[in-house]
Amino acid sequence: MTLLYADENFDFPVVVFLRQRGHDIVTVQAVGRAGAPDPDVLADATTAGRAVLTYNRKHFYRLHRQGAAHAGIISCTHDPDHAALADRIHQFILSTGTLSGQYLRVYRPP
Repeated sequence: MTLLYADENFDFPVVVFLRQRGHDIVTVQAVGRAGAPDPDVLADATTAGRAVLTYNRKHFYRLHRQGAAHAGIISCTHDPDHAALADRIHQFILSTGTLSGQYLRVYRPP
């Protein structure tokens, strides 16, 4: 089971599909941190031992490059097919092993 933390712009249906695939996910909204700045989101996730799920590649990549310690960042390309995106994330997590300290990108196929 992978511990994940979805930022506030991440599509909730994808969260639901990932939960169905066995991942333990909390959302920024569920923990009362909606509107928190990205560095705080990453810090909250890291404290909880959770990798961040985000569509916000630019800001989270910058935080990763600045050397912020974290439990992983998974940056995704938005996909209106929520189940397909959840499947790609799930397969990516299974093939990656540990997420700690890694910045990973999951793209929507052309």
